[in-house]
Amino acid sequence: MNIDVNGQGWTDEEAATAFSCHRNTVANLRERLVKEGIDSALNRKPSKMPPRQPIIHGEVEAKLIALRCGEPPAGQARWTLRLLADIAVELEIVPAISHETLRQVLKKTNSNVSVSSVFIHK
Repeated sequence: MNIDVNGQGWTDEEAATAFSCHRNTVANLRERLVKEGIDSALNRKPSKMPPRQPIIHGEVEAKLIALRCGEPPAGQARWTLRLLADIAVELEIVPAISHETLRQVLKKTNSNVSVSSVFIHK
């Protein structure tokens, strides 16, 4: 491999090796440079979709944890993620929430609440 210090005449493979990336990355960057100019090649494209605001914030998260720490409804031996999600919607803590989102909320908390203590059934 004959790599010029300035990069003139490099193949995509040589540039990829020099910069520790995939050759497709080099090819895509070169294509953007030729078609759209230097600014496009140096800067990220703006996202087509704006970032979504999280539906679970501090207050809602606290209510969900408090609900989980409480006793399960009558007739239930323990909380399940699906039951917890249903009750959270019923109590209007959130307009809608999936059991998977609820699992992620409980998992990321640093409280004594353990997701493994919530029975998961499918």
